[in-house]
Amino acid sequence: MTPEEKQSRLEEILQSYGSTIVAFSGGVDSAYLAFVAHRVLGPRALAITAISPSLASFQREDALHFAAVHGLHHEVIHTEEMDNPNYAANPSNRCYFCKDELFSKLTSMALERGYKTVSYGVNADDLGDFRPGQQAARKFGIHSPLVDAGLAKDDIRALSRDLHLETWDHPASACLSSRIPYGMMVTVDKLSVIDRGEQALHELGFRQVRVRHHGDMVRIEISPDEMAGALHVEMAAQLTRIFKSLGFKYVTLDLEGYRTGALNETLDIHSGDHL
Repeated sequence: MTPEEKQSRLEEILQSYGSTIVAFSGGVDSAYLAFVAHRVLGPRALAITAISPSLASFQREDALHFAAVHGLHHEVIHTEEMDNPNYAANPSNRCYFCKDELFSKLTSMALERGYKTVSYGVNADDLGDFRPGQQAARKFGIHSPLVDAGLAKDDIRALSRDLHLETWDHPASACLSSRIPYGMMVTVDKLSVIDRGEQALHELGFRQVRVRHHGDMVRIEISPDEMAGALHVEMAAQLTRIFKSLGFKYVTLDLEGYRTGALNETLDIHSGDHL
């Protein structure tokens, strides 16, 4: 199927729902899904952005801006995954507890307001990755219309570009807690430091970055195609100054650069220790 045929299939799927609440973080996938759902269902599609300390400030602003520009029916809620000790302990299935909190709230909201379904922006490529949040989605019966339509990430970017959605080329994004190695506690202070560090990197002109928090040490990941901008003495001095001012004793640059799921590299996914 062509991307356009997959989009037509997505529209048919959404129409069959009758109404839906869309979990809308402001990223490429959820923005595309929220836009198409709004186009198909109008006021019967409600985009919900969940605010918590693990949501990067730029993502929050992107979501609010996108919803306003495109006229989405949009609301903001607050989630309390940080209050769950299972989440704060940061096990390898941390995402399960986050999505469990989110989907619990969204399904309750759907029931109270008469929405027939809840959907989220997992895509066909995500099925081959380690994503414990999908277990929570199955628990609550959350729909994955992008997967059902066969839409992969490249399809979504291309179709978003054709629809003139500003999110089409946005870098990959994930919650701030994903920057903390498994087994190290997730705290509001750490998340705030990570958020400020990544904002500083964006202000320096880097687009695809991760600030990995290893206690006294920060490990900065920058996309390989932007790495040359970081590999000189002047930039090293800037990065050292910025991150030491945030409380780190040691400032390091990961020479492998940014890659998705970097912290999953330490897991033996097949051993079952992530379940």
